[in-house]
Amino acid sequence: MDKKEIIDLAVQVIDIEANELMEMKKRVNDSFYEAVELMCACKGRIIVTGMGKSGLIGRKISATLASTGTPSLSLHPAEALHGDLGMVCPDDVLLALSNSGETEEIKQLLPTIKKIGAKFISVLGNINSTIAQYSDVVLDASVSMEACTLGLAPTSSTTAALVIGDALAICTYEQKGFSIEDFAFYHPAGLLGKRLLKVEDIMRTNDKNAVVKENTTVQETLIAITKAHAGAALIIDNNEKLTGFFTDGDFRRAIENGTDILKKPVSMFMAKNPYCIQPDCLAMEALKIIKEKKFDEMPVIDGDGLLLGLIDEGDLLGL
Repeated sequence: MDKKEIIDLAVQVIDIEANELMEMKKRVNDSFYEAVELMCACKGRIIVTGMGKSGLIGRKISATLASTGTPSLSLHPAEALHGDLGMVCPDDVLLALSNSGETEEIKQLLPTIKKIGAKFISVLGNINSTIAQYSDVVLDASVSMEACTLGLAPTSSTTAALVIGDALAICTYEQKGFSIEDFAFYHPAGLLGKRLLKVEDIMRTNDKNAVVKENTTVQETLIAITKAHAGAALIIDNNEKLTGFFTDGDFRRAIENGTDILKKPVSMFMAKNPYCIQPDCLAMEALKIIKEKKFDEMPVIDGDGLLLGLIDEGDLLGL
Protein backbone atom coordinates (compact mmCIF):
# COMPACT_ATOMS: atom_id res chain seq x y z
CA MET A 1 0.00 0.00 0.00
CA ASP A 2 1.26 3.47 -0.83
CA LYS A 3 0.70 6.58 1.28
CA LYS A 4 -2.59 7.55 -0.39
CA GLU A 5 -4.02 4.05 0.02
CA ILE A 6 -3.17 3.99 3.71
CA ILE A 7 -4.75 7.40 4.28
CA ASP A 8 -7.85 6.41 2.30
CA LEU A 9 -8.22 3.20 4.31
CA ALA A 10 -7.88 5.09 7.59
CA VAL A 11 -10.64 7.48 6.52
CA GLN A 12 -12.76 4.51 5.48
CA VAL A 13 -12.39 2.91 8.92
CA ILE A 14 -13.41 6.15 10.61
CA ASP A 15 -16.37 6.59 8.25
CA ILE A 16 -17.63 3.07 8.86
CA GLU A 17 -17.48 3.42 12.62
CA ALA A 18 -19.01 6.91 12.54
CA ASN A 19 -21.88 5.70 10.36
CA GLU A 20 -22.54 2.78 12.69
CA LEU A 21 -22.71 5.17 15.64
CA MET A 22 -25.18 7.39 13.81
CA GLU A 23 -27.41 4.39 13.18
CA MET A 24 -27.11 3.29 16.80
CA LYS A 25 -28.19 6.75 17.94
CA LYS A 26 -31.60 6.06 16.43
CA ARG A 27 -32.03 3.07 18.76
CA VAL A 28 -31.58 4.95 22.03
CA ASN A 29 -35.00 4.52 23.60
CA ASP A 30 -36.88 3.77 26.82
CA SER A 31 -34.56 0.86 27.53
CA PHE A 32 -31.68 3.27 27.91
CA TYR A 33 -33.69 5.33 30.40
CA GLU A 34 -34.52 2.16 32.36
CA ALA A 35 -30.82 1.25 32.48
CA VAL A 36 -29.88 4.67 33.85
CA GLU A 37 -32.63 4.43 36.46
CA LEU A 38 -31.35 1.03 37.57
CA MET A 39 -27.80 2.36 37.85
CA CYS A 40 -28.87 5.44 39.79
CA ALA A 41 -30.92 3.32 42.20
CA CYS A 42 -28.06 0.86 42.73
CA LYS A 43 -27.07 0.70 46.41
CA GLY A 44 -24.07 -1.49 45.67
CA ARG A 45 -21.71 -1.31 42.70
CA ILE A 46 -21.96 -1.47 38.93
CA ILE A 47 -20.05 -4.64 38.05
CA VAL A 48 -18.97 -4.64 34.42
CA THR A 49 -18.10 -7.88 32.67
CA GLY A 50 -17.14 -9.05 29.20
CA MET A 51 -14.74 -11.45 27.45
CA GLY A 52 -11.88 -10.54 25.15
CA LYS A 53 -12.15 -7.11 23.53
CA SER A 54 -15.54 -6.57 25.18
CA GLY A 55 -13.84 -7.12 28.52
CA LEU A 56 -11.27 -4.42 27.73
CA ILE A 57 -14.05 -2.02 26.80
CA GLY A 58 -15.83 -3.01 30.01
CA ARG A 59 -12.78 -2.10 32.09
CA LYS A 60 -12.77 1.38 30.60
CA ILE A 61 -16.50 1.81 31.25
CA SER A 62 -16.04 0.66 34.84
CA ALA A 63 -13.19 3.13 35.31
CA THR A 64 -15.30 5.98 33.92
CA LEU A 65 -18.17 5.12 36.25
CA ALA A 66 -15.91 4.96 39.30
CA SER A 67 -14.20 8.25 38.47
CA THR A 68 -17.55 10.01 38.17
CA GLY A 69 -18.94 8.95 41.50
CA THR A 70 -20.60 5.61 40.71
CA PRO A 71 -18.89 2.73 42.57
CA SER A 72 -17.85 0.15 40.00
CA LEU A 73 -15.49 -2.74 39.41
CA SER A 74 -14.55 -4.91 36.46
CA LEU A 75 -15.20 -8.66 36.73
CA HIS A 76 -13.57 -11.16 34.37
CA PRO A 77 -16.29 -13.73 33.58
CA ALA A 78 -13.89 -16.67 33.47
CA GLU A 79 -12.46 -15.76 36.88
CA ALA A 80 -16.01 -15.24 38.13
CA LEU A 81 -16.77 -18.88 37.32
CA HIS A 82 -13.93 -19.91 39.61
CA GLY A 83 -14.86 -17.98 42.73
CA ASP A 84 -14.92 -14.29 41.88
CA LEU A 85 -18.71 -14.42 41.74
CA GLY A 86 -18.39 -13.87 45.47
CA MET A 87 -17.80 -10.22 44.62
CA VAL A 88 -21.40 -9.87 43.43
CA CYS A 89 -24.03 -8.86 46.01
CA PRO A 90 -27.83 -8.49 45.79
CA ASP A 91 -27.54 -4.68 45.78
CA ASP A 92 -25.23 -4.68 42.74
CA VAL A 93 -26.07 -4.16 39.08
CA LEU A 94 -24.25 -6.35 36.56
CA LEU A 95 -23.46 -4.68 33.23
CA ALA A 96 -22.49 -7.31 30.64
CA LEU A 97 -20.99 -6.64 27.20
CA SER A 98 -21.23 -9.18 24.41
CA ASN A 99 -21.40 -8.64 20.67
CA SER A 100 -22.82 -12.10 19.94
CA GLY A 101 -25.01 -12.27 23.01
CA GLU A 102 -23.87 -15.89 23.32
CA THR A 103 -20.55 -15.50 25.14
CA GLU A 104 -20.26 -18.85 26.89
CA GLU A 105 -18.54 -17.61 30.04
CA ILE A 106 -21.23 -14.97 30.60
CA LYS A 107 -24.04 -17.42 29.87
CA GLN A 108 -22.70 -19.70 32.59
CA LEU A 109 -22.88 -16.84 35.08
CA LEU A 110 -26.52 -16.01 34.46
CA PRO A 111 -28.30 -18.58 36.70
CA THR A 112 -26.10 -17.67 39.66
CA ILE A 113 -26.55 -13.95 39.08
CA LYS A 114 -30.31 -14.49 39.16
CA LYS A 115 -30.03 -16.44 42.42
CA ILE A 116 -27.89 -13.69 43.97
CA GLY A 117 -30.57 -11.18 43.04
CA ALA A 118 -28.42 -8.56 41.33
CA LYS A 119 -30.04 -6.60 38.49
CA PHE A 120 -28.72 -7.35 35.04
CA ILE A 121 -28.16 -4.93 32.14
CA SER A 122 -26.69 -6.14 28.88
CA VAL A 123 -25.10 -4.27 25.97
CA LEU A 124 -25.46 -6.62 23.03
CA GLY A 125 -24.94 -6.91 19.33
CA ASN A 126 -27.76 -9.49 19.21
CA ILE A 127 -30.88 -8.55 21.16
CA ASN A 128 -32.50 -11.94 20.44
CA SER A 129 -29.75 -13.90 22.15
CA THR A 130 -29.59 -16.05 25.27
CA ILE A 131 -28.01 -13.27 27.33
CA ALA A 132 -30.80 -10.90 26.25
CA GLN A 133 -33.42 -13.31 27.59
CA TYR A 134 -31.84 -13.22 31.06
CA SER A 135 -31.47 -9.42 31.13
CA ASP A 136 -33.58 -6.93 33.06
CA VAL A 137 -32.66 -4.32 30.45
CA VAL A 138 -31.17 -4.87 26.99
CA LEU A 139 -29.29 -2.13 25.14
CA ASP A 140 -28.91 -2.61 21.40
CA ALA A 141 -25.29 -2.15 20.30
CA SER A 142 -25.61 -4.03 17.02
CA VAL A 143 -23.65 -2.95 13.97
CA SER A 144 -24.11 -3.89 10.34
CA MET A 145 -20.39 -4.24 9.66
CA GLU A 146 -17.01 -4.13 11.34
CA ALA A 147 -14.46 -1.61 10.11
CA CYS A 148 -11.94 -4.46 9.79
CA THR A 149 -11.34 -5.22 6.09
CA LEU A 150 -11.58 -8.94 6.92
CA GLY A 151 -14.86 -8.37 8.75
CA LEU A 152 -13.44 -10.23 11.75
CA ALA A 153 -11.66 -7.98 14.27
CA PRO A 154 -14.01 -6.22 16.71
CA THR A 155 -13.89 -2.57 15.65
CA SER A 156 -17.27 -0.99 15.01
CA SER A 157 -18.84 -3.27 17.61
CA THR A 158 -16.39 -2.35 20.38
CA THR A 159 -16.72 1.34 19.52
CA ALA A 160 -20.49 1.03 19.79
CA ALA A 161 -20.25 -0.65 23.20
CA LEU A 162 -17.79 1.97 24.44
CA VAL A 163 -20.03 4.85 23.35
CA ILE A 164 -23.05 3.30 25.06
CA GLY A 165 -20.95 2.90 28.21
CA ASP A 166 -19.88 6.54 28.08
CA ALA A 167 -23.49 7.63 27.59
CA LEU A 168 -24.60 5.52 30.56
CA ALA A 169 -21.88 6.95 32.78
CA ILE A 170 -22.60 10.56 31.87
CA CYS A 171 -26.38 10.25 32.15
CA THR A 172 -25.99 8.47 35.49
CA TYR A 173 -23.77 11.10 37.05
CA GLU A 174 -25.97 13.90 35.72
CA GLN A 175 -29.03 12.21 37.20
CA LYS A 176 -27.23 11.82 40.53
CA GLY A 177 -26.10 15.46 40.58
CA PHE A 178 -22.37 14.78 40.33
CA SER A 179 -20.56 18.15 40.40
CA ILE A 180 -17.22 19.70 39.48
CA GLU A 181 -16.32 19.62 43.17
CA ASP A 182 -17.11 15.90 43.28
CA PHE A 183 -14.87 15.32 40.27
CA ALA A 184 -11.99 17.11 41.97
CA PHE A 185 -12.56 15.00 45.10
CA TYR A 186 -12.12 11.76 43.15
CA HIS A 187 -9.07 13.07 41.23
CA PRO A 188 -6.88 14.63 43.95
CA ALA A 189 -3.57 13.77 42.31
CA GLY A 190 -4.49 14.36 38.68
CA LEU A 191 -4.01 17.61 36.78
CA LEU A 192 -7.74 17.99 36.22
CA GLY A 193 -8.47 17.54 39.90
CA LYS A 194 -5.78 20.02 40.89
CA ARG A 195 -7.20 22.60 38.53
CA LEU A 196 -10.56 22.25 40.26
CA LEU A 197 -9.26 22.63 43.80
CA LYS A 198 -10.49 25.65 45.70
CA VAL A 199 -8.44 28.07 47.75
CA GLU A 200 -9.97 26.71 50.96
CA ASP A 201 -8.63 23.25 50.08
CA ILE A 202 -4.98 24.31 50.15
CA MET A 203 -4.80 27.58 52.12
CA ARG A 204 -2.76 27.84 55.32
CA THR A 205 -5.21 28.26 58.18
CA ASN A 206 -4.77 30.88 60.89
CA ASP A 207 -3.13 28.50 63.36
CA LYS A 208 -0.22 28.13 60.91
CA ASN A 209 0.14 31.84 60.13
CA ALA A 210 1.49 34.92 61.89
CA VAL A 211 -1.75 36.57 62.99
CA VAL A 212 -1.52 39.60 65.31
CA LYS A 213 -3.75 42.42 66.56
CA GLU A 214 -3.40 46.02 65.38
CA ASN A 215 -1.78 47.17 68.63
CA THR A 216 0.94 44.50 68.50
CA THR A 217 4.40 46.01 68.32
CA VAL A 218 6.55 45.64 65.26
CA GLN A 219 9.06 43.66 67.32
CA GLU A 220 6.39 41.20 68.49
CA THR A 221 5.09 40.97 64.95
CA LEU A 222 8.52 40.05 63.62
CA ILE A 223 8.83 37.36 66.28
CA ALA A 224 5.42 35.97 65.24
CA ILE A 225 6.53 35.90 61.60
CA THR A 226 9.70 34.03 62.54
CA LYS A 227 7.84 31.46 64.65
CA ALA A 228 5.36 30.81 61.82
CA HIS A 229 8.18 30.46 59.26
CA ALA A 230 6.21 32.97 57.23
CA GLY A 231 7.05 35.94 55.07
CA ALA A 232 4.34 38.22 56.37
CA ALA A 233 1.91 38.89 59.22
CA LEU A 234 -1.86 39.17 58.99
CA ILE A 235 -3.26 42.03 61.07
CA ILE A 236 -6.75 41.75 62.55
CA ASP A 237 -8.99 43.91 64.73
CA ASN A 238 -10.77 42.81 67.90
CA ASN A 239 -13.52 41.22 65.77
CA GLU A 240 -10.95 39.11 63.90
CA LYS A 241 -11.54 41.01 60.69
CA LEU A 242 -8.52 41.56 58.50
CA THR A 243 -7.33 45.17 58.54
CA GLY A 244 -3.81 44.91 57.17
CA PHE A 245 -0.81 42.99 55.94
CA PHE A 246 2.78 43.43 57.12
CA THR A 247 5.61 42.02 55.02
CA ASP A 248 9.39 42.04 55.10
CA GLY A 249 9.20 44.81 52.52
CA ASP A 250 7.02 46.92 54.81
CA PHE A 251 9.55 46.48 57.62
CA ARG A 252 12.49 47.53 55.44
CA ARG A 253 10.66 50.60 54.20
CA ALA A 254 9.65 51.56 57.76
CA ILE A 255 13.13 51.18 59.22
CA GLU A 256 14.53 53.63 56.67
CA ASN A 257 12.89 56.35 58.78
CA GLY A 258 14.70 55.28 61.97
CA THR A 259 15.40 52.30 64.18
CA ASP A 260 12.90 53.20 66.90
CA ILE A 261 9.98 51.51 65.13
CA LEU A 262 10.23 48.19 66.99
CA LYS A 263 8.15 49.38 69.95
CA LYS A 264 5.51 51.03 67.81
CA PRO A 265 2.25 49.29 66.83
CA VAL A 266 2.39 47.39 63.58
CA SER A 267 -0.79 49.14 62.40
CA MET A 268 1.34 52.24 61.76
CA PHE A 269 3.37 50.45 59.08
CA MET A 270 1.12 47.74 57.69
CA ALA A 271 -0.41 47.80 54.24
CA LYS A 272 -4.06 48.62 54.82
CA ASN A 273 -6.91 46.96 52.92
CA PRO A 274 -4.68 44.38 51.21
CA TYR A 275 -5.82 42.48 48.15
CA CYS A 276 -7.68 39.39 49.39
CA ILE A 277 -9.31 36.32 47.92
CA GLN A 278 -12.41 34.32 48.81
CA PRO A 279 -12.13 30.69 49.98
CA ASP A 280 -14.38 29.34 47.20
CA CYS A 281 -12.22 30.80 44.45
CA LEU A 282 -10.50 28.20 42.28
CA ALA A 283 -6.86 27.67 43.17
CA MET A 284 -5.89 28.17 39.53
CA GLU A 285 -7.50 31.61 39.61
CA ALA A 286 -5.56 32.44 42.77
CA LEU A 287 -2.32 31.42 41.04
CA LYS A 288 -3.18 33.65 38.08
CA ILE A 289 -3.77 36.64 40.37
CA ILE A 290 -0.55 36.06 42.32
CA LYS A 291 1.49 35.90 39.11
CA GLU A 292 -0.19 38.93 37.51
CA LYS A 293 0.14 41.11 40.61
CA LYS A 294 3.54 39.68 41.56
CA PHE A 295 2.42 38.74 45.08
CA ASP A 296 4.08 36.16 47.28
CA GLU A 297 0.97 35.59 49.41
CA MET A 298 -2.67 36.61 49.60
CA PRO A 299 -4.95 36.70 52.66
CA VAL A 300 -8.14 34.64 52.50
CA ILE A 301 -11.29 36.20 53.97
CA ASP A 302 -14.98 35.38 54.02
CA GLY A 303 -17.80 37.64 52.86
CA ASP A 304 -17.80 39.50 56.17
CA GLY A 305 -14.09 40.22 56.10
CA LEU A 306 -13.17 37.64 58.72
CA LEU A 307 -9.68 36.25 58.28
CA LEU A 308 -9.67 32.57 57.30
CA GLY A 309 -6.11 31.97 56.21
CA LEU A 310 -3.35 32.69 53.74
CA ILE A 311 -2.60 31.36 50.27
CA ASP A 312 1.09 31.24 49.35
CA GLU A 313 2.62 31.08 45.89
CA GLY A 314 4.53 27.98 46.95
CA ASP A 315 1.27 26.22 47.73
CA LEU A 316 0.09 26.84 44.18
CA LEU A 317 3.18 26.13 42.08
CA GLY A 318 2.37 22.42 41.79
CA LEU A 319 -0.92 23.14 40.04
